[in-house]
Amino acid sequence: MAEPYYLTTAIHYPNGKPHIGHAYETIAADVIARFQRLRGREVRFQTGTDEHGLKMAQKARDLGMTPRALADEMSGHFKALFDVLNISYDRFIRTTDADHHRASQAIWEAMAAKGDLYLDRYEGWYSVRDEAYYDEKELVEGEGGEKLSPQGTPVEWTEEETWFFRLSNYAEPLLDLLRTPGFLEPASRRNEMIAFVERGLQDLSVSRTSFDWGVKVPGSDGHVMYVWVDALTNYITGVGYPDGGALWDKFWPADLHLIGKDIVRFHTIYWPAFLMSADLPLPKKVFGHGFLLNRGVKESKSAGNVTDPMELAGKFGVDALRYFLMAEVTFGQDGSYSAEALVNKVNAELANSFGNLAQRTLSMISKNMDGKLEAFETADDDKALLATVRSACADTLPEQFENLAFSVGIEAWLRAVYACNQYVDEQAPWALKKTDPERMKAVLQTLFIAIRDLAIAIQPVVPDKAAAVLDQLGVATDRRTYADLADESWFGALVAAGHVVDKPTPVFPRLELPEEAA
Repeated sequence: MAEPYYLTTAIHYPNGKPHIGHAYETIAADVIARFQRLRGREVRFQTGTDEHGLKMAQKARDLGMTPRALADEMSGHFKALFDVLNISYDRFIRTTDADHHRASQAIWEAMAAKGDLYLDRYEGWYSVRDEAYYDEKELVEGEGGEKLSPQGTPVEWTEEETWFFRLSNYAEPLLDLLRTPGFLEPASRRNEMIAFVERGLQDLSVSRTSFDWGVKVPGSDGHVMYVWVDALTNYITGVGYPDGGALWDKFWPADLHLIGKDIVRFHTIYWPAFLMSADLPLPKKVFGHGFLLNRGVKESKSAGNVTDPMELAGKFGVDALRYFLMAEVTFGQDGSYSAEALVNKVNAELANSFGNLAQRTLSMISKNMDGKLEAFETADDDKALLATVRSACADTLPEQFENLAFSVGIEAWLRAVYACNQYVDEQAPWALKKTDPERMKAVLQTLFIAIRDLAIAIQPVVPDKAAAVLDQLGVATDRRTYADLADESWFGALVAAGHVVDKPTPVFPRLELPEEAA
């Protein structure tokens, strides 16, 4: 049996409605989850919302709402988006959930028992927007001479009684972890974090007294946990901490924390240190992906270029959006998108290439063979094509997806699609109908087999559209995994069953650019 697989996204901060970056990360995670399931692994996929902290408290105050009411409303927007985007999560966790409060207090008590928490006074710089503390030497100067965080967000001087975590005790084990091959990727993020630790770690303030919207610190009246202690703990809450049990035994430690590059420090320095302190196993891998830019520019409300992913999905279709984001961007690096780029790519690669290949192949089988599949003899050209397609679908794409190189895997898949279209042009089955009907049948059914392999392989990216193609082919729902790509008996079983291909309906219609984007 394949090993279980536990995958998480960062939990999203819901002080506003979700934007394209939230969609990008969660779609990527869903592609991973679906891919691992198709490889035969039992997957636990968790996402959710991070609802505590000063930023939420201030936003709620500005809106005249309670923080809980704001969290309920905004968390609902994220769930609605993820449902529209066909995100196959197993749990949508909220840090306001009762079991999460209990888990957060349990890890706090474990760190306290280790002697890693002490009470003192914090004086220093804090970014409300980042919910992060910054050392003076990390700050940058804004255009007006004001102090800003490394991300360019405002910082404010903060003074309050606080609990501290002895982060400084964990420098050497953290360096050992960061130098472990495969723990933190891409390599550029790993190098940044190693350099950060090597500069020297300061103990970390892990409670707040200036507001009360958060998980209460056990046995310390007036203190709530620093939002990142609470937020990071969600990953173990979702698999049964502190009680243990079947989920814990099966899925922890996590196989992958998928996060944005701006929160790598929290996940590869603070989080492992908390787990070490609590004597808990460490996650196997953290991957910090890049930002998604709007026409090369970072989105912001002030720039007026914030994109509603729900609107994008409505205009262009969910699978079209998913395909574009995974195929266009080198995962791990920053990427750019626009409506024009999406329409052009999806039309060229899905509608004109794969969609047209499936549509005209099945139409010709329906029209010229009465839709009925037959046993046939494969020629060398047929064998060469099927070998090309199988190599892309069963070898290259899975290997690249396992490495989170989605665009590289999709490129290999697309080359196989192009090979099929070239084969159609060279074999000209419409001409063979008159000169060699048996050869025509062999060509069309070779394409039938190739399309099946292509549709199975691309399922994690375009699950609904791939399923529609496989439905039209007549491939059973339990014969659509990557293991089935190596099974050559399925076509013979369809022939033996007298399978008939009905006249197909187009699966990938061409997209039109909305007038306002033209």
